[in-house]
Amino acid sequence: MKMYSVEGNRQKLDAGAMFGNAPKALWSRWVDVDEHNRMELACRGLLVTDLNGKNVLFETGIGDFFEPKLKQRFGVYQEGHVLLRSLAELGFQPEDIDVVVLSHLHFDHAGGLLTSWAEGEKPQLAFPNAEYLVGKTHWQRATHPHPRDRASFIPVLHELLQASGRLHFIEGDHHRLLGDAVRFEFSEGHTIGLMHSIIGDLVFATDLIPGSAWMHVPISMGYDRFPEQLIDEKAAFLQRHMAAKHRLFFTHDPDFAVASIAAENNRFAIANPIKTLKEEV
Repeated sequence: MKMYSVEGNRQKLDAGAMFGNAPKALWSRWVDVDEHNRMELACRGLLVTDLNGKNVLFETGIGDFFEPKLKQRFGVYQEGHVLLRSLAELGFQPEDIDVVVLSHLHFDHAGGLLTSWAEGEKPQLAFPNAEYLVGKTHWQRATHPHPRDRASFIPVLHELLQASGRLHFIEGDHHRLLGDAVRFEFSEGHTIGLMHSIIGDLVFATDLIPGSAWMHVPISMGYDRFPEQLIDEKAAFLQRHMAAKHRLFFTHDPDFAVASIAAENNRFAIANPIKTLKEEV
């Protein structure tokens, strides 16, 4: 297998929301903000080639599906579908992707499944040949959301996935399309049924730990549905994967795609961070 981090469209979000109840005096040590108090966030995916004989894309980022007004609201500032450009730079066209695995269906992780917005045109799935893997419990949440997080989902995407005939639900540790090459874990604090993929020594932290600034266990986001549960899950997650010598793959860290887990003064921290992942397993 070969593994590549793949950059998608970046966005800028309010840093106060990204750090929940942590005061600015604390989080300002970790991130820089613009004049609107917004911090930059990556929305990256992971491409793994020859995984059980398939090209597998984990996550698709926020993409380019928003109309201009919403792009501005959510701080999506790059033009075009950056994820597709990044894949092309690696030599892959959308038709080459066999499987797309989604940790969850919030728009900043699943929006890249859609084609770019165009006036008067309906969105389509950007990966026409792909099979789509989503956790079953999370699918129920996404299609029957609570008013608190309804705006995080893309109803037209759910309709397109269902209509494709290529949507598969994950309930256990593995799925037949990926065999033993990928193992799945689940957490509930960020959103119900958040799915973590483990490929070799790499574990998808997704929004349980969006980036290195959230390694400190008590830190959560304002977007987390169940913050106390998330904190307990994060502590166990980090302890478990540090013991297994797994590395974390970050979807939102603006600087680093991958890092090892270390413990310093009874706190977790990153070690040996990598800006861009490109390696053979």
